[in-house]
Formats: sequence, C-alpha cells, structure tokens
Amino acid sequence: MTVIQRIEHWGDLHHAKWLDVIRIFLGLLIFSKGIAIVSNTQALQDLLLDNNVFGFSGMMASLAVHIVGFVHLAGGILITIGLVTRFAVVIQIPILICAVFFVNVSQGFSTLNSELWLSVIVLLLLVLFWIVGSGPFSVDEQMRRKPQR
Repeated sequence: MTVIQRIEHWGDLHHAKWLDVIRIFLGLLIFSKGIAIVSNTQALQDLLLDNNVFGFSGMMASLAVHIVGFVHLAGGILITIGLVTRFAVVIQIPILICAVFFVNVSQGFSTLNSELWLSVIVLLLLVLFWIVGSGPFSVDEQMRRKPQR
C-alpha cells in the first residue's frame, strides 16, 4: 500500500459527517466562482495580462480563463454531490495555487484583500477533502454501499 493509498484509507475511516456540509458549501462556492468567471471573462483576462502572470498573451489568457471557468463549474458540481471528489479536488488545487501565489498576491497581503484570504481558505479545504474524501453523504458512498449483482 502506497503512502497516498494509506492517506485515502485513513481519510475514509475518519470522516466526520459535519464535514459533508462544508464539502457541499465548498462545491457551491467553487461553482459560483466558475459562473462569475464565465459571465465576466474579460475582467480575469485583463487581470492576467496586467499582472503578466506566466507571460500570457491575449489568446493564451482567453484560453486559460475559459479552462479555469469550465474546471470550476464541473469540479464544483462534482464536489457538491460528492462524485469522484478526490479527482475533482485535485484538478482544483493547481488553479487555487496559481490564484494564491500569482494572481492575488500581486494585490498585497492586506486584510482588505478578501480574495486572497478566500483563495487560501478554499485551497486549505481542497487539501483537506483530498485527504478525507467525500464522506457518508455523497454519491461515492452510495455507489460503494450498493450491492454488486
């Protein structure tokens, strides 16, 4: 058993039911952020181009914004219902790392920078759910409990 399998097994055995409520709110938050990104792609493109994040050109920034929006929409739904939660969380983590260290840090570490603190909290919650998994109130658990024919 590898280290990751041991962590996943421990997380499956030690999952508190109240964490499912937090998982659902996290999924809804990520989904709503995806809606905000898709509905206003120009603002995020301008932010990427102004901060020169990864040296994006106009077309690359546009593509990145659309990919991030789609990943947030799909991942938010998957996290909310608890379907392939660990996979959905893992695809969100690189986006949040970029949001914390490249996009939001450029605006400063002030207490007024609420986007930075929200991104940090969401990143920490994503790591938590990568470890503990989806929990008892999820589609994953219902599929696991369903008897095989």
